[in-house]
Amino acid sequence: MLTIARSLLDQVIAHARADHPDEACGVIAGPAGSDRPERVIPMTNAERSPTFYRFDSMEQLRVWREMDDRGEEPVVIYHSHTATPAYPSRTDVSYAMEPGAHYLLVSTRDPGRAEVRSFRIADGAVTEEDVVVSDGEGGGRPAARAALR
Repeated sequence: MLTIARSLLDQVIAHARADHPDEACGVIAGPAGSDRPERVIPMTNAERSPTFYRFDSMEQLRVWREMDDRGEEPVVIYHSHTATPAYPSRTDVSYAMEPGAHYLLVSTRDPGRAEVRSFRIADGAVTEEDVVVSDGEGGGRPAARAALR
């Protein structure tokens, strides 16, 4: 299960909408070992593509070093799909290299709402998980397969 603050999720959705029609991508960092997303780090889609994303390698190196220096890790890896459902593609699965991370997908195919889903991806296996959106004060409500405005 992914528990995420509404403010963080809003930042991810805003990034996905801003980069549309290209896929957006980024990381939500949190304290190492905590499984607690705390800081959204929007990244550049080096492919600038509506159907594929790839972190810029130099930016990724800088971001991962910064997280390491701060005692953080990538708790969530996120990206958007612009014309398809929020479900990992075969390419997404093949490039999933953080087995402990939550993979959050946002579909922006419907301009009036964003479909948000989260997955664990390890050894090629995709497992969907519930998303609990909290108000930042510990409370939350399940929003699995949510269509959020």
